[in-house]
Amino acid sequence: MSLEVRRLVGAVAVVSVAAVSFAASGIDLRAAAAGSPAPVAQAPAQRPGQAQPQATPSQPAGEAAQKPPTFQVEVNLVTTDVIARDRNGQFVANLDQKEIEVYEDGVKQTIASMTLVHGGRVINQLQPPPPPVQEGIVLPPTRPQNDTAGRIFLIVVDDLHLDFQNTGRIRELFKKISQQLIHEGDMFGIVSTGPSSLAIDLTYDRRRLDEAIKKISGAGLKPTEIIEAPSGADGPSEVRYRAHVAFSTAYDLLRNLERVQNRRKAIIYVSNGYDFNPFPESRYEANPLTQMQGYADDASYDDPFARQGQQFADADLARELAELTRQANRANATIYTIDPRGLVGGPGIDENLDTVEWGNYIRKSQDSLRVIADLTGGIAVINQNDFDRALKRIDAETSDYYMLGYYSSNPDPTRRTRKVEVKTTRDGVSIWARSSYSLKRPGQGSK
Repeated sequence: MSLEVRRLVGAVAVVSVAAVSFAASGIDLRAAAAGSPAPVAQAPAQRPGQAQPQATPSQPAGEAAQKPPTFQVEVNLVTTDVIARDRNGQFVANLDQKEIEVYEDGVKQTIASMTLVHGGRVINQLQPPPPPVQEGIVLPPTRPQNDTAGRIFLIVVDDLHLDFQNTGRIRELFKKISQQLIHEGDMFGIVSTGPSSLAIDLTYDRRRLDEAIKKISGAGLKPTEIIEAPSGADGPSEVRYRAHVAFSTAYDLLRNLERVQNRRKAIIYVSNGYDFNPFPESRYEANPLTQMQGYADDASYDDPFARQGQQFADADLARELAELTRQANRANATIYTIDPRGLVGGPGIDENLDTVEWGNYIRKSQDSLRVIADLTGGIAVINQNDFDRALKRIDAETSDYYMLGYYSSNPDPTRRTRKVEVKTTRDGVSIWARSSYSLKRPGQGSK
């Protein structure tokens, strides 16, 4: 699956990616401007314990010993998409660069590039300047890139967390996506997390989407299967395994999307959501060990060691969701989560479940989808049956926006999370923009 995901965006990865590298600290960030020439590699910094450079006949020994170490530093273009609306909620398509202000950690930044996408058509208003030319190095002039129409959609079918009995409803949802969201000229790709086995490279051929819809089938666990399944120290092992497969698939997809620049990348994430500790009381009562010991019916008995490790299940889920959303913000990708169950009522008549536990399970799973969408600037289509209205909103948000770029002036490479704030000086106009982005951890590369 990981190999297919990497191939998913390889067809459009034509943009050169520059890296922020500090030889002394090992920090690496990849987010470069489209069309910029590849940076010229400099001599690596001298590491502790490394032998001093030897003096040459034409170079005095004192000069070789006093030569300062060389640090390789490259500046990156940080890009973020911005949506401007007036008091009536209409998109404002005539903002000027002078009317927009960008702040990173409270420090005003200089806008280096500004692109308007209106109705899916790209209009370059301000191209990023080339990096400063180094003395003694002759670089070829940059080749301007043509404006391209259309949008980029990546569809994640998390069939490991979709109910089999809702397969017909799920396919109807994807038919709506094909008819109302994916237009001519849009580029899209599809990947699934489970047995639907979907891995369609980015393409303009909408017929491939229609063919993929016929293969989609839910393969999620039923509540009874979760309750009766064996549990480890961290709870139901199958539940966590399936969630990790889904997160890994989405993470690899987002990591490859970093190569696509100056385009708004929308992820349509279809899933029922996640809960690392579902139906805890029912699972505890169904544990064969407690039944053999005669404690299942004793309400006064409570073994504090029987549930050890599961008390941090919600924290573990929050941590993994945070990693996924941080990667989405690094790739400047917006995730729109959709729960195809729609308006969820009580449990099925074939499921003997406590209504309180069922309600907690639905709430946690929907909250996980809400977190993914909120932290990446998307919307969560959950607990509602009006998919047409939600798809129209997604269509509008992905068709009209500005793409801003700036070279960060933050001199501290160890500050991983950067707060971003975008304002406008025009009265009556509100701005939506991504609120933060995070650098990679030291030694974390993009594969």
